Amino acid sequence: MSQRNDSGKNGEERAVLYLIHRGYTILERNWRIGHKEIDIICTDGKMIIVVEVKTREAGCELPGELIDFRKKRNLLRAGEAYIRAKGLERELRFDLILVSGVGMDVLHIREAIQVFD
Repeated sequence: MSQRNDSGKNGEERAVLYLIHRGYTILERNWRIGHKEIDIICTDGKMIIVVEVKTREAGCELPGELIDFRKKRNLLRAGEAYIRAKGLERELRFDLILVSGVGMDVLHIREAIQVFD
């Protein structure tokens, strides 16, 4: 496995631990439909939260630069597909977690992807 893949997996693991520590329940990890993938799907008890995790050696990019239009569209479609596949009737929220630096610092941006961006 490449160093980039290791870094990404470590970042996702750090994000999962962060979410659990804050009371979220993890429903799925690396959920796929077709070629689309959601890193983490969790709930806060009220809504379903789709979480995109980005891991960087240094926090050099702005959060808005990490998810382009195509990625947003794919996450929105995958989130909707998850809700349909599971027969859920809950509101969806799309968050971004940025894990960066040697200390694997976490920046959690709620509602990072707006449905009507």
